[in-house]
Amino acid sequence: MFHKVHLQLTFLCLGITALILGIMSVSYLYISEKNLKETYFSSFQSDMNTLLSNLEHRTVISHRWLSQMEGNGKYIIDIQDNGVHFLWGTQNGNPSENRNAVIESGWKFYESRFQTESPSDAFSIYHQEFAFASAGAGTPDYYGCAAFSLRETGLLSILVLEPLAPLNRQIRSQRVTFAALIFICCIVLGIFSWYFTGRLLAPIEQSRQSQSRFIAAASHELRTPLSVILSAASACKKANSSEQDKFFDIIQEEGESMSRLISDLLMLAGADSRTALIRKEDCEADTLLLNFYEAFEPLARERGYLLTIFLPDKKIAPVRCDSDRIRQVLSILIHNAFSYTPPGSRIRLSLAETAENLLLQWSRHSG
Repeated sequence: MFHKVHLQLTFLCLGITALILGIMSVSYLYISEKNLKETYFSSFQSDMNTLLSNLEHRTVISHRWLSQMEGNGKYIIDIQDNGVHFLWGTQNGNPSENRNAVIESGWKFYESRFQTESPSDAFSIYHQEFAFASAGAGTPDYYGCAAFSLRETGLLSILVLEPLAPLNRQIRSQRVTFAALIFICCIVLGIFSWYFTGRLLAPIEQSRQSQSRFIAAASHELRTPLSVILSAASACKKANSSEQDKFFDIIQEEGESMSRLISDLLMLAGADSRTALIRKEDCEADTLLLNFYEAFEPLARERGYLLTIFLPDKKIAPVRCDSDRIRQVLSILIHNAFSYTPPGSRIRLSLAETAENLLLQWSRHSG
């Protein structure tokens, strides 16, 4: 049961923290990618200003200059002189069909979104930057710049395209990195959640074990006086009328003892106490041991044991103790003697007094 609860709490903690981590990561990626695209587009606009400024002051446009401006495939440049394409693009290593398709898609996107404005002054340039998808739909994969320059010979139309493959690769790499980090974090969080919930459930498990031990101890405590009562009741049936009073007294005394035990157990359970309740009063130890002997002797005889008692000759002064607790301890000891001593053995109870202590002892002898 606790293993199942432990597992459920682990998944709950892991799920909540992973959800929070995922939301934060997605939010960060969204902001980061947005800033990255804005920065990339701003850089493209700056490059276009530089390129078009260079073009603005040129009277002759050569293949060599165009090759330098394309930057080894960084840009795709298309120039039209009064609507006639400048023959360029077959020497730079790009497939001309794909190049022409991308250029055509760029012009169509510009014409569908923006209104062409011709510059009023000679050699002045009007330009517009934009992002578009070469396939016509989906995520933009090109930045484009459409520019128009008025020359003496007519209108010069320029389209500069920059592939967004490097930007998209950077975004994908960032996403993969974050996904790997989230995966590693989830593993670490899972281990931590398992350990944390285990520590959280440890007191509950200890409490459950304490309850089990409490029930076992209560059963043990109640079994002994109950056994004495049953033994005395059985012996009472066989005894004559003069001996029955003694067994009735034993039954009454053990019943009262059981009643006190039940009261103590209920009090302990209600107060969740970790210490036993002690009621100290003056008690005659020899009388206590003798009464205990008389209560358990029929039970010992019934189980095949010879229970004897040894008391000192001189009278022992009363001692302050809890007689009920002493009886409980003696009951546990005598019950263990019955459980672990072979039948037919002799069990001896004795009382001795030293200078500072009073000793209650029991010993067992086989045969």
